Parts: sequence; C-alpha cells; structure tokens
Amino acid sequence: MAELAGVSVDYYMRLEQGRERRPSEQVLGALARVFQLDPEAVRHLHDLARPRPPRLTPADRQVNPALIALMQGWDHPALVMNRRLDVLFENRLAALLCNERDLGPNLLRHAFYHPEWYQDWHTAANMWVAHLRATAGAYGGDPFVRDLIDELSQCGDFRRMWSSHDVRTNGQGILQLRHPDVGEVKLAYETLPVNSAPGQVLLVCESMPDSHAADSVAKLRELLT
Repeated sequence: MAELAGVSVDYYMRLEQGRERRPSEQVLGALARVFQLDPEAVRHLHDLARPRPPRLTPADRQVNPALIALMQGWDHPALVMNRRLDVLFENRLAALLCNERDLGPNLLRHAFYHPEWYQDWHTAANMWVAHLRATAGAYGGDPFVRDLIDELSQCGDFRRMWSSHDVRTNGQGILQLRHPDVGEVKLAYETLPVNSAPGQVLLVCESMPDSHAADSVAKLRELLT
C-alpha cells in the first residue's frame, strides 16, 4: 500500500497507527486513489484528517424561525435535524407521519429502540448509521456525537454496523415505514443542507407515485382536517 501511494513504509505505518495526524493533501489524494474511494468517502477521509473544532453551536439546537414558518406551510412531511440526527423541528405532516412524536428526538436512537416502525429495518438502520459516521468524521472526537455513539454501542447490531465504517450522507433515497392509521408508507426523500446553520439538514418527503402506498401522504393530510 505504501508503494502504491508513493510514501515510505514507515510513514504509512505512522498513519495507520495514528502517530502521523497531519498528512498533506497530496498524500490524502494518493490514498484515496489507492483505496478507490468514491467522492463521499474521499470527503470523509479529508474530514478525518482536518476535523473541525468539536463544540456546540446554535445549529445543534435551534432552527431559524423563518425556516420554521416556511415548513409549516408545506403540504409535504419535512423535518430539520442536526449533525447527530436529533430532530430539531418537524412540520405537522411529519409529526403525523412519526405517530405524534413517537419518533422521539433522535432518528438513529429511534431506529434501534423502535425497529417495528420500519418495513425494512436493516436497510434503514444501516442508512442512519452510515450517515452519522459521515457527519461525525468532520468533528473529530466531538462529545456531542460521542455520547450518542456510546449509548447505542450497548446494542450489538449498532456496534456491528458502526464497525463496518460505511459512509453515506443520504442525500436522497426511499423510506419504507409502518403507520398505525395509514398502513404501509413508501416515501421518496431528499436532504438539503441548511446554509444559514452549518450542520443542520432539511429532510423533505413525498409519496412514491408508482407504489401501492402512493396515497399515503394524502391520507396523512386528511388526518389534519
């Protein structure tokens, strides 16, 4: 590996053992090519080498009131979460989708404590774990994130998924859920960064037009009337 990356064996060993913590951009680029990393994994590699200061900010707790007002007028489920997947705000449709706050304040914690909420729990849990791994890398040993990891590490499934080191920030995908009032729900979702609050992510959902659950969001809207 050292030869392929164009570095000495001693230097490569120091990287592996954590004794070399400031590799150059050239070395990071060479390692990314050797390991054939995809673009998201490359960003994660750079985050690990250049972590941001691990401190709490308003983006970890507060949502811009203007964004809240905007989301309340949408006819699609939408929520805002921070870098460790705490739900900071959800509009009325998202609250109904999540069974009137049964979701709890953290998406990842809920996935492991309430697996019955998902039609395909394994895929969903892996998705959220990979998302946390991607965001956690940018903040080094952030205690805000580490507390959640330590708590969930009591679960064997979480430890196994976390140890796989999958990295994926889930820009878009499919959520397949179970809802007590509307039954099976299949939703396409898109996540977007909140530029006014670095670390926050906006998640917006819509029902899949080609699925038997295509009217699930419409049914949720009916519950609001």
